[in-house]
Amino acid sequence: MRYLTAGESHGPQLTTIIEGLPSLLLITAEKINHDLKRRQGGHGRGRRMQIETDTVEIVSGVRHGQTLGSPVALVVTNDDWKHWTKIMGAEPLAEDVNPEDIKRQISRPRPGHADLVGGMKYGHRDLRNVLERSSARETTVRVAVGSVAKALLNELGISIVAHVTEIVGIKADTSLIEGKTADEIRAIVEADPCYCVDPEASAKMVEAIDEAKKAGDSIGGVVEVIVEGMPAGIGSYVHYDRKLDAKLAAAMLSINAFKGVEFGLGFEMARRKGSEVHDEIVWSEEEGYTRATNRLGGLEGGMSTGMPIVVRGVMKPIPTLYKPLQSVDIETKEPFKASVERSDSCAVPAASVVAEHVIAWEIANVILEQFHSDQLPQLKAQIDEHRQYTKGF
Repeated sequence: MRYLTAGESHGPQLTTIIEGLPSLLLITAEKINHDLKRRQGGHGRGRRMQIETDTVEIVSGVRHGQTLGSPVALVVTNDDWKHWTKIMGAEPLAEDVNPEDIKRQISRPRPGHADLVGGMKYGHRDLRNVLERSSARETTVRVAVGSVAKALLNELGISIVAHVTEIVGIKADTSLIEGKTADEIRAIVEADPCYCVDPEASAKMVEAIDEAKKAGDSIGGVVEVIVEGMPAGIGSYVHYDRKLDAKLAAAMLSINAFKGVEFGLGFEMARRKGSEVHDEIVWSEEEGYTRATNRLGGLEGGMSTGMPIVVRGVMKPIPTLYKPLQSVDIETKEPFKASVERSDSCAVPAASVVAEHVIAWEIANVILEQFHSDQLPQLKAQIDEHRQYTKGF
């Protein structure tokens, strides 16, 4: 299974094509739109979210609500395009138009963004050519893709949910969700302004976000994704590029502004002894093989253990500041304050939604690599058989 995305932040639309989905999978625009709305929410979002109302159109690969087995194409229209047609249009400029007269050209790269290095790489003197694609706006269709993946995982008895565990040093009490299912956690998260499971921490997060906005600054944080119902033995230890934790880590770090990833206890393992890190194996006739704890986050040797997969990612503060940092104009080489695009003071809650969906994609993809996947009923039967096999191994 694979997908490609196309589109610029202020272009006419964002497009994705998904190849390799099983046939007979139920997909609706309504469900995808619910996830797209969540990506636009969360306390700390900027004005762009007031301009765009992201909705998806399914333009191929689905008939009467079910996948056909052919490529699925999804389109999200940019409502703001009407104000950018002359600036971002695809047609060549008329002979009497001077390229330097085009509005909103950027020669002042923003620290922390792809602007300067991207301009160097592709030879763009107008850095808008870089920022339009490097923008986190592209994650809109990545969420749409992940929503489709979640629909598939749901059919296989696998649930996935994300929540915010920390913003600018304010940490949520994650023990509040111990013993709760992914659906129960989702109900808490979707009712919270910061997509956090701890109401007290969330209130402090809201205050910190508001303070950062007033100061023209930005703040980051940590998000956690939990995958429940994952069969054991998915992934592989035999090659580096088949290890499931490596795939999940790459997916998490592919999200704009994410700079770190950990599983289970994560970096805390460096401060503990082996006896305080590894999970003892237990077996029962009812559940088969499980672990007494889940410190390794549901992964051993690059494979799923059958325990919940727990993966966290750290998001740096958004580099576009309303109190901009110093930069250098690439034309004059003179120092300037970096240019400002519309931005958020904190996008960690929204980023948790993106994390949920990119992880969902990787989980679905690795399952389809391991099992026959032309038709959904065949896939479900194989997964059920695999679960019975590993239970009685």
